Amino acid sequence: MINRLLLFGVVAMGLSSCTKKLDLVPTHGTNSTNLFTSTSAYKQVLAKVYGSFATTGSNGAGSGDIQGIDAGTSDFLRLYWKAEELPTDEAVIQWGDIGIQDFHNMAWTPNNPFITGLYYRSLYQITLANDFIRQSSDANLASKNITGQSADSVKLFRNEARFLRAYQYAIMMDIFAKPPFVDETPVAQGTYPKQKSRAELFTWIEGELKAIEPNLAAARTNEYGRADKAAVWSLLARIYLNAKVYTGIDRSTDAITYSSKVIGAGYSLINQYSQLMLADNNLNASEFIFTINYDGNYTQNYGGTTFLTHAPIGGTAKASDYGVDNAWSGLRTTKALVNKFPGVGAPDLRAQFYTNGQNLEIGSQTVFTDGYMIVKYINKTRAGANGSNQTFVDIDFPVFRLPEMYLIYAEAVLRGGAGGDNVTALNYVNIVRTRAYGNASGNWAAADLTLNNLLDERAREFYWEGFRRTDLIRYGLFTNATYLWPFKGGISGGTGVDDFRNIYPLPSADITANPSLQQNPGY
Repeated sequence: MINRLLLFGVVAMGLSSCTKKLDLVPTHGTNSTNLFTSTSAYKQVLAKVYGSFATTGSNGAGSGDIQGIDAGTSDFLRLYWKAEELPTDEAVIQWGDIGIQDFHNMAWTPNNPFITGLYYRSLYQITLANDFIRQSSDANLASKNITGQSADSVKLFRNEARFLRAYQYAIMMDIFAKPPFVDETPVAQGTYPKQKSRAELFTWIEGELKAIEPNLAAARTNEYGRADKAAVWSLLARIYLNAKVYTGIDRSTDAITYSSKVIGAGYSLINQYSQLMLADNNLNASEFIFTINYDGNYTQNYGGTTFLTHAPIGGTAKASDYGVDNAWSGLRTTKALVNKFPGVGAPDLRAQFYTNGQNLEIGSQTVFTDGYMIVKYINKTRAGANGSNQTFVDIDFPVFRLPEMYLIYAEAVLRGGAGGDNVTALNYVNIVRTRAYGNASGNWAAADLTLNNLLDERAREFYWEGFRRTDLIRYGLFTNATYLWPFKGGISGGTGVDDFRNIYPLPSADITANPSLQQNPGY
């Protein structure tokens, strides 16, 4: 685990300013050569690159003050989660912030503050990684007389930073399709970053991940929360599963190959689904492949898992039952997700809904009692004790966990990928379902292994973990009227919308600032 003392240093730097707009060049010291003087110094700065996923950073906290986004709520995960979950059948929100209802109504514009915030947040984190990669080059290490084992350690750190950068570019590829691209090569003064097409960016991400994979720690050998080979394999499996969306070319065979690498690395499911998102879920290392680490005393902001714990609680639910000090009365889910379960709480134990005083039907998105609450994120330990802080939670967020690899394998087999088989695919799905039911009573027969059933299984296993928009797009169900849910497209019974909404717009501010950028079609 990234040392908490280092993380404290990250937070101390990150809270230094909440007034400036995000700049693509960090001004808080990470690009100062005098910081990079030893292996320990490099590790401290690497901790900042990792920590930027969980903190709100400086220069307006990553996206603070951009069109009115509060700096304390602008961390990467909160912004990304909204873009992935709020437009889907899995989430609605009560609040009236400018632009927030546009997600579920599928009416966003290039001026949406949350889309703008995510765009700049991802670019900010790419910039931090770029600077670290540049400062840890072989030439820079030699100039500082960092050699031998010390140099090898820094080179490992460099490859981890390259992974974090590749992950952020994968997010940008999925969300924005063709963002501006900058690597560690300095941009000449007076020039502007140019776009890569979606297919070009896919090729770059794939090549980058394959280049660093041999030089990362072996699967399950790095510190908790740091990237290793299995994190690379997981990201490759994920982008290969979605490759036809990104490039027009099916890569199911590659998805089988890389999900199998992870499955074969010795991971295993924890016993209880309800323990996945608890205050001590760092104990779930057997299942978690790569995480964003949160600590209630050191990563204090109103995003991340703090948002996912507080925001769904309200009405008759007591905040103290979930290890927090207040309820925000914001998030709920729609009946489209609820109805994918055979019941609430049993027999599928993944159904973590709070129903008391809540209506299954949603008459209004802005009435909190319309829609069931989801109480999946709980700031209590397995033993029932509160987390270290009741305002800011201790719950880590798993970016990749083993069940995703099982279900990627199964879906890729059904999509015609080579190197896998239906018997193994069914077994992998039933491993997931056996935990969900506590026994084999919910296991599928061979006839149950279909693409549509797998999509529903992904909803049951991964709801509110930032998958749903991408999954629906891959299945061709996100925009059209084939599959409707309450208030899809802003209509009570749901309606189809134009297909251009499968991709988010580049922010108007960046289109104006960078004349080399072209807006995505439809905006």
